[in-house]
Amino acid sequence: MARAGTGHRLCRAGGCLTTIADVAARAGVSIRTVSRVLNRSPLVNAATREQVETVVAALQFRPSARARGLATGRSFLLGLVHNDRNALVLDPLQRGIVGAAAARGYELVVHPVAPGSGDPVADVLDFASRSRVDGVVVVPPVSGIAGVSEALARVDVPAVALSSVALSGYGAVLVSDERGAARSVADHLVALGHRRIALLSGPVDAPSARERRAGFVAALAGHDLTLTHEAEGDYGFDSGVAAAIRLLRVENRPTAIFAANDVMAAAVLKVAASLSIDVPGALSVVGFDGSILARMLTPALTTVHRPIAAMAGAIATRLIDRIEGVADDTPLSATLSLSIGGSCGPVRRG
Repeated sequence: MARAGTGHRLCRAGGCLTTIADVAARAGVSIRTVSRVLNRSPLVNAATREQVETVVAALQFRPSARARGLATGRSFLLGLVHNDRNALVLDPLQRGIVGAAAARGYELVVHPVAPGSGDPVADVLDFASRSRVDGVVVVPPVSGIAGVSEALARVDVPAVALSSVALSGYGAVLVSDERGAARSVADHLVALGHRRIALLSGPVDAPSARERRAGFVAALAGHDLTLTHEAEGDYGFDSGVAAAIRLLRVENRPTAIFAANDVMAAAVLKVAASLSIDVPGALSVVGFDGSILARMLTPALTTVHRPIAAMAGAIATRLIDRIEGVADDTPLSATLSLSIGGSCGPVRRG
């Protein structure tokens, strides 16, 4: 590697790299001022900041993470802690965080808590220490485990969370109204004339499953109805198949099934097809998540849409703000909506 001319540009055979010194020279400011702009220091006035940012964009300058880390004492790494096996949820979750992180110069490190971990709190702490992340986004069901937020606070690792219920101990929590969304599912099925309605719930120890069940049952009660059948799954496809077989092989079977996620709803459709039960003619099926799977199924699934990528981006942005000393205690929430597909229809009479 050689230095070109008398300037500060670093050159290799493939071309020259733009350095912070190039930015400073073009903007007519000091290297320290450029560094302050890049690290969003409040010590730079608006006019100078705009001037430097214009030059940064023109030169397509990208500061190295190593250099930024040495200057700020940060790693510019965010952690995502989960134990969700559902790639249909993890994909938009990661995309949302990566988008928000990249816009602020951060990278994402993903950590799945080991299935059956005897001490998930220790697992999370070990990850935070080993990876040297500046902060973590914790998602269900890990976010609801007692002691996780408190443990991260004790070691001064900023943490935020996604949840279906309010949580304490995190720097910020984005709460999605899953109970309210489940109510809308019940109202929709009742409006279609269904009275024999079943629930394929998620695992009882998951707050999201409890919220969805509570909202669904409460809405049915408002119509003077109760669940005619119920089975529990673990949000996975195989458990959904087993539960759907139990629900659809009973005498006087339900005319509608609300599955607590899209994966288990897909399992219901598979079992219904194997039993020659027409959907939606003889059986209506509703899922939850609004994943791409809902659009890939035949018929397309009616499902509760969760804007997972947008939710993840919003909570990641709030985490970065906290890391950089920007306080914002405005409550975060997400509005869920019922997306109508072709898997529901009026109850068949006669």
